[in-house]
Amino acid sequence: MAESHDVAIIGAGFGGIGMAIALKQRGKHSLVILEKEGEVGGAWRDNTYPGAACDVPSRLYSFSFAKKFDWSRRFAPQAEIFSYLRQCADDYGLHPHLRFNTEVEQARFDEAAGLWHIRTPHGDIHARVLITATGQLNRPAWPSIPGRECFQGPAFHSARWDHDVDLVGKTVAVVGTGASAIQFVPEVAKQAKKVRLFQRSAAYVIPKPDRVYSSAEQKLMERMPLLQKLDRGRIYAQNEARVLGFTAVQAAMGFYQLLFKRYLKRCISDPQLREKLTPDYPLGCKRILISNDYFQAIERYGIEVHTGGVGAITETGVVDAQGRHHEADVLIYGTGFQATDFLAPMTILGRAGRDLNDAWRDGAEAYLGINVHGFPNMFMLYGPNTNLGHNSIVYMLESQIAYVMSALEVLEQGEHRFMDVDADVQDRFNSDLQEQIRHTVWDKGCHSWYKTESGKNTNNWPGFTFTYRRRTQTLDTRDYELSS
Repeated sequence: MAESHDVAIIGAGFGGIGMAIALKQRGKHSLVILEKEGEVGGAWRDNTYPGAACDVPSRLYSFSFAKKFDWSRRFAPQAEIFSYLRQCADDYGLHPHLRFNTEVEQARFDEAAGLWHIRTPHGDIHARVLITATGQLNRPAWPSIPGRECFQGPAFHSARWDHDVDLVGKTVAVVGTGASAIQFVPEVAKQAKKVRLFQRSAAYVIPKPDRVYSSAEQKLMERMPLLQKLDRGRIYAQNEARVLGFTAVQAAMGFYQLLFKRYLKRCISDPQLREKLTPDYPLGCKRILISNDYFQAIERYGIEVHTGGVGAITETGVVDAQGRHHEADVLIYGTGFQATDFLAPMTILGRAGRDLNDAWRDGAEAYLGINVHGFPNMFMLYGPNTNLGHNSIVYMLESQIAYVMSALEVLEQGEHRFMDVDADVQDRFNSDLQEQIRHTVWDKGCHSWYKTESGKNTNNWPGFTFTYRRRTQTLDTRDYELSS
């Protein structure tokens, strides 16, 4: 017999945990959290590569209702964030609601009953409301390189790091130079005999303003909550101002361009190598990276940098874009995630059996990044166009969680069977949003993980996060079809 709940949440990362806590705090305990892995944590559970850390200040990268006073550093390492999420699950009593190793295969909306029928390997679940919290960075992207399966040595993706592979004295080939690679490459270089780095395009890397928090600072923050609130506000305001460089005042990127050039020159002595490490696209078009040891490791350990990407993989190494073969004992892919494939590989069927993949054939979109027309009572956290390039995604998640809670109140108080966002409302919202994106630095000609293959930006929010919060603060029932 199928298990029944008022709310089913898919995913136990920041979004799923925050949503479940909000529900329980409002006295709503008929909920289940479906997690495909064996622990909470999302991306911070999966990415255990050496050097993994956050690039958002730790005091801002936490729930406003579950502050942590003893962060060890200004930018917290992976293990500390993972521990924080597990602690939240413990402190708020989420474990009775968690179903681990339960991957959702299909979710189908029953319009007559106003219920979602969710199929998992361990049985079916019925829920009035379906909330997806799968994130945008949960499925590793494996590059389509000829011969990739031929390599005879150990090969793995950074998001599925193989800690059993001994890198000491080995020649390691690294494919990709994204946010993960710049963190693990310096750590790999400390162990390996040789590191060969294959980049499709160079990344803008600027210094990371990181430091250790002393025990005195930690105690002061704990004893004076107002001080932490002020500090959190200060960090938020500083980060929020940066969005202007991506949008309305792109000339402001000139400061970071100068910072990058000076930093690169200070770290890399060889002019030819500096040229290889200099991007050929506008700063900000792709994600700006922060590191205090990436360029330094390239210089110190004599890391080979090969440009133009990879032509092929062989049994014993990598063929570069110029056709030259490079031997390798170990191959590591730092090639990012399938960020534009929202909710894949699940099958989501809405009204009249409509497949979400068909609705998103031209690229994922949703009203406020939360609702999709034709899929009633389904709410997305960290959905299309809610990613950030300048501030904490946790702030966006809390805005979305509050909006979903308002929607649940509408359903309950009006005794409605379902609510479905109006198609015209969704279309107008996304038409305006895409028009805003066309005037941002993200639309200046480079290809990034923010975009689909056709060039549509389905990931980023093109404005202030407080603007998004204002948009989600009040739910207008006129935007929805309410069926009783």
